[in-house]
Amino acid sequence: MDIHEYQAKERFIAAGIPVPPGKVATTADQAESFATDFGCAVMVKAQVHSGGRGKAGGVKYAADAAAAREHATNILGMDINGLTVEKVLVTPAEDIDTEAYVGVLVDRKTQAATFMVSAEGGIDIEEVADTNPDAIRKLAVDPRDGLLPHQAYWLANFLYEDPGHIKQAAKVIGQLYTSFVDAGASMAEINPLITTPDGAVKAIDAK
Repeated sequence: MDIHEYQAKERFIAAGIPVPPGKVATTADQAESFATDFGCAVMVKAQVHSGGRGKAGGVKYAADAAAAREHATNILGMDINGLTVEKVLVTPAEDIDTEAYVGVLVDRKTQAATFMVSAEGGIDIEEVADTNPDAIRKLAVDPRDGLLPHQAYWLANFLYEDPGHIKQAAKVIGQLYTSFVDAGASMAEINPLITTPDGAVKAIDAK
């Protein structure tokens, strides 16, 4: 069963992963109201069980509440890969320094939870695997031990050089594994995991 981005973010928040706040709107009026409440630039994001939302025009930056209303009007009812958009997520826009990919899934061959991380985030991991496989680090997790702290650090160290970023990312990776196991999921993904100008590491997307 697939779940929407906002539902995945709820699980991430429960696991302690730093996720920006967000509100789900089903009308343009609601989107405008939520953007007004946030009082800053926002992203208006289509909520459908499909990848490629941005490429399809389902993810838009809104500098103010009026723009959020306009984008919600255009996105609601949109067809994305055969799915009709009935909800949008309104969330504060973040200043982004870097984008990384962090995901864990059940490897069908080994039947083990396997992490994949890459400093090339914000794009499909399949594209990275095809064009630059060396940009991906993988780790199979032994279910008897779970993800160990040094393994999380090893993965985070592949993403960043800054010690502060590595420490935060290692914590996020551990929390993602906890969320993945607690949900009985077959896949959990953060794309992108960002760093901000003030040195924070945040998950601004969830799958």
